[in-house]
Amino acid sequence: MTNQQWMEEDLKYIWHPCTQMKDHETLPLVPIRSAEGVWLYDFEGRRYLDAISSWWVNLFGHANERIASRIARQARELEHVLLAGFTHAPAVELARKLVEITPEGLTKVFYADNGSSAIEVALKMSYHTHRNRGEDRSLFLSLTNSYHGETLGALSVGDVALYKSTYAPLLIRNIQTPVPADRSPEATRKAIDALDAILQERGGEISAMIVEPLVQGAGGMHMYAPEYLREARHLSSEYGIHLIADEIMTGFGRTGTLFACEQAEITPDFMALSKGLTGGFLPLSVVLTNDEIYGAFYCDYAEQKAFLHSHSYTGNPIACAAALATLEIFENDNVIRSNRSKSQCMAKHLKRFQTLPNVREVRQTGMIAAVELQGYRPEDRIGLEVYRYGLEHEVLLRPLGNVVYFMPPYVITEDQIGMMMKVAYEGIRQLNDRRGSDS
Repeated sequence: MTNQQWMEEDLKYIWHPCTQMKDHETLPLVPIRSAEGVWLYDFEGRRYLDAISSWWVNLFGHANERIASRIARQARELEHVLLAGFTHAPAVELARKLVEITPEGLTKVFYADNGSSAIEVALKMSYHTHRNRGEDRSLFLSLTNSYHGETLGALSVGDVALYKSTYAPLLIRNIQTPVPADRSPEATRKAIDALDAILQERGGEISAMIVEPLVQGAGGMHMYAPEYLREARHLSSEYGIHLIADEIMTGFGRTGTLFACEQAEITPDFMALSKGLTGGFLPLSVVLTNDEIYGAFYCDYAEQKAFLHSHSYTGNPIACAAALATLEIFENDNVIRSNRSKSQCMAKHLKRFQTLPNVREVRQTGMIAAVELQGYRPEDRIGLEVYRYGLEHEVLLRPLGNVVYFMPPYVITEDQIGMMMKVAYEGIRQLNDRRGSDS
């Protein structure tokens, strides 16, 4: 079948996420036949460099043989068994490895199926911990401009105006404190002072504070300094508030260290991981926490303090095997050092964007880079124009509003980085040229 035939079949049956389906009256879908490394291939032989790791999940390239082989081997041995009253080697081995590599003090692993589910687990576990101790803390605290997923609890602690207004009657209680405006000491101090003021007023009501460490993903790749995390950890502890680190996007090497929390030298009470956990092969998430929180639920049955959350596919052996293969690549290939070299290559190419008049700011944290445009209204849909231009020139870019960002698989080469950046640069430049001709 051709691309056109697959697209027509798709539109008969599939409702796509994060998509206004009416757009596809004029914007063609891209049916993908296969993939390898950084490349996606359609049914007519065209290729697209995956500059966004297919929504930030792919770490070591599509169809990575080491991960694929581990999955195939596990599928022939044990595909699934319930993780209630039973266990299996991949879940145990993965839990042990995660405890070993995450910040000291995170000693227990709770399995879930995806990032939003992990956030739900962390929120419920925090609230329930306080409840088991006789405290009523049903309020949560998050940062402005944040995003933590799209299930109801995760939406509640995010800051996406459209979702908030649409689903407001369904959401749990949450207030927000300002994210630092940038990475400067002045912005950091101002945000810390605002957080302190909120905690002085309402600290006794708050169950947990949730943050995306260092980089707010869906919030336009907004970046702030580690010092804010350090002080947020101190203040939350002072008021008996749990700190939830949403490392679903930032985890596994994206920010220059294995986990973003390392750069602030903190241990949160909960750490949520997903996306890159399985190298982009299968859905899996985990919530790590500490012995103290685990102990708040450890009791005789009659006391009714057990944590109430489960998924049918909790700790799926095949997904755990994919995660184990992913972690083995980190162990054996010196990935973090290689990423630092590639992030320097990205930084060199980013300098060029600063010369464009329609670029407001260029920013980077590790293997995450962003170019924020200026002078456009939301209804101009500039991101869609850059997306179209990218596809026409063999690069998959999916801007966040007026922010063009780069989050490629770690197997990308320096030549491929150059190509990715050149296409994005030309796509942004042609927007500026077009605006000049229109005026």
